[in-house]
Amino acid sequence: MIPDSHSAADPAAGQRARVLTLSTVAFTLLFAVWLMLGMLSIKIKPELGLTDGQLYNLTIAAILSGALLRFHFGVWTDRYGGRRVMTALILFAVVPTFLVSRVTSYTELLLCAVLYGVAGNSFSVGIAWCAAWFPKERQGLALGVFGAGNVGASVTKLVGPVLIAAVPAAGFFGGVVPGGWRFIPVAYAGLLVLLALAVWFLSPREDRRPARGRPLSELMAPMKHARVWEYSLQYTVVFGAYVALSGVLPQFYYASYGKELAVSFHLNEQLVSEFDTIKGLKGDAYTAHLNANPAVKDDLNTLSKWIGLLAAVCFVFPASLLRPVGGWLSDKYGAARVMAAVFVAMLVAGLALVLPLGLGVWGFTAALFMLGAGMGVGKASVYKMIPDHFPREVGAVGGLVGLLGALGGVLLPLAWAAVPGSTFAALLTLTVISAMWFAAGLVLERKPAAVPV
Repeated sequence: MIPDSHSAADPAAGQRARVLTLSTVAFTLLFAVWLMLGMLSIKIKPELGLTDGQLYNLTIAAILSGALLRFHFGVWTDRYGGRRVMTALILFAVVPTFLVSRVTSYTELLLCAVLYGVAGNSFSVGIAWCAAWFPKERQGLALGVFGAGNVGASVTKLVGPVLIAAVPAAGFFGGVVPGGWRFIPVAYAGLLVLLALAVWFLSPREDRRPARGRPLSELMAPMKHARVWEYSLQYTVVFGAYVALSGVLPQFYYASYGKELAVSFHLNEQLVSEFDTIKGLKGDAYTAHLNANPAVKDDLNTLSKWIGLLAAVCFVFPASLLRPVGGWLSDKYGAARVMAAVFVAMLVAGLALVLPLGLGVWGFTAALFMLGAGMGVGKASVYKMIPDHFPREVGAVGGLVGLLGALGGVLLPLAWAAVPGSTFAALLTLTVISAMWFAAGLVLERKPAAVPV
């Protein structure tokens, strides 16, 4: 995936390319599995009769399961090799992913979510695996390319509706392969089996294991350094906030700019005139109103699709697909310089989103794009700094940073719910704190050592 100008002289170049390709594909699919409930919940909720609280519990269960073991998976990868750990992780996710297609109750789905959610730990595995294979001067781009696999968050959203519409409601083979939303987890389970075979048989048999034979106490020694916790806060800002915002942006667009978008897209005049009223309806009253006004219902569905597309293109995509660019820039100019530019961009965008500037929907979208671009580049620069400063503990440090960053994706929405209207103000505050810590670290780093008298 990354051209190697030294391939003729370096026999490991082809092996590195295979490791990067396989780990990126694995991360993309496993990330899609990890967050598949986001889209499937639209169909699952009414079928199983779930409450909003139960749906939230399911989402949190999967996210926590994919976050809390990231440190361990990073250490295991450095000790036993990415080939073994990635294959084992993929195979572990197959059965609970398949069983999602057979659930009939909240309890069954919750158990599946806890088990297939482990797929989220693939990030730590891939980071440690790629770092072990790539030289320092090319790690930024390699880790950036791998990290772009978190675009898997959008795979189910983009592919799911198409597959659900294409597969007969009765499924195939007399219902052995079910139709509707239940086809998606079956398809993912099948792809996971093929992926496990590919990783095991196509990756280098002689893997690199930088922590082989080293005691756990030695691997955990870097945790006493403040820099590790600084990176964790930075990753919370650029990744945890990305995960959190990805979940709330569609609703934020609808609540804040839905009427303006309906006018921009020339939707039903009745929808525009009654938008504030419709927005306040709930439950049976909402359903009855839409059933009585089918044209409004159709255009409201159209508005929802446009909002989803807008959030994906203007935030999710730049926050994911610019990660390789961030890695390349970090290799070329240094990760610290790139991170400084990221903070500037995110602070400017954050101020525009928080201050009462009267931004319309397109001004808001432009600021949101800048915020997403900063996150995409920043995710790569944070993970480039880890092997720069902790070259022999990438698995442990990268796992801890990934764990705390992912937890930010869980905790930020709780904070936003506790203080309504604080979405971007809270994020700006967190960014300011992280930027100040980063700046203080640079000043101390450049401060000359005292000369003994």
